[in-house]
Amino acid sequence: MDILGYFFIAIAKILDGLLWAYMVVVIIRALLSWVQPNPYNPVVRFINGLVDPVTYRISRVIPTRIGMVELSPLILLVIVMFLREFLVRVIYSIGGRFMS
Repeated sequence: MDILGYFFIAIAKILDGLLWAYMVVVIIRALLSWVQPNPYNPVVRFINGLVDPVTYRISRVIPTRIGMVELSPLILLVIVMFLREFLVRVIYSIGGRFMS
């Protein structure tokens, strides 16, 4: 059963790394919104393509605009942090159960 435990721990580590990287991309997207870079730049398009569909769905469910400030990236960061703290730890604990 150790193999199954190692599998779940590996999945948890990969998921944690991906969620951390996504948090960095969301922060970069928020910073890019302040400077208005060239929208045809492939890097900018890639970042926008990763973040904008999710923030759009958040703003459709929750009113996120307060004056000139858009709060959907902040809400997205909180959701990703919750997933890192809750979901990753649950998968780690499942892996730990198979190890003993």
